[in-house]
Amino acid sequence: MALVFLSLGSNKGDRLSQIQQAVNFLTADNSITLVASSSFYETEPWGNKKQNWFVNAAIAIRTELQPVELLRVCQSIEAKLGRERDSEQRWGERAIDIDILFYDNLIFKNEILEIPHKHVQNRAFALVPLLEINPDFKHPVLNKTILELHEALECPEDVYLYGTVISENNF
Repeated sequence: MALVFLSLGSNKGDRLSQIQQAVNFLTADNSITLVASSSFYETEPWGNKKQNWFVNAAIAIRTELQPVELLRVCQSIEAKLGRERDSEQRWGERAIDIDILFYDNLIFKNEILEIPHKHVQNRAFALVPLLEINPDFKHPVLNKTILELHEALECPEDVYLYGTVISENNF
């Protein structure tokens, strides 16, 4: 069974509940077993800054599903939770987003999926939760650990543990 790392995020509606429901739907699938989950983080939007902040988390799962099959399961869950891919803006608001970050040490690319995720090394909102669950995992292309990738971020977006009071004193 493959070890897979997923990033989950929401900035529309009840953000925390959306992520919790997505994890529940994922683990209800008999072909997916939850191995670890991170804390929840309040994160600055990446790409399009003029929108609500996200709540993000990362999970590690074990699965026998092949990468494209897993992608289809993730997209089905996103649709159940109200994600409308056809009408949303790139890097815009979304009820839920489930990204496959790593699938074992697989390097894979086709017209609908790229593993490792092509932006994982640039996104603090993905790396910080991964630091909690497997800081020593090595990116199979860049040959750097999650910790090394995080330390190499040049201009990371803000990431706070969910529930942390954010004020001007934080900046």
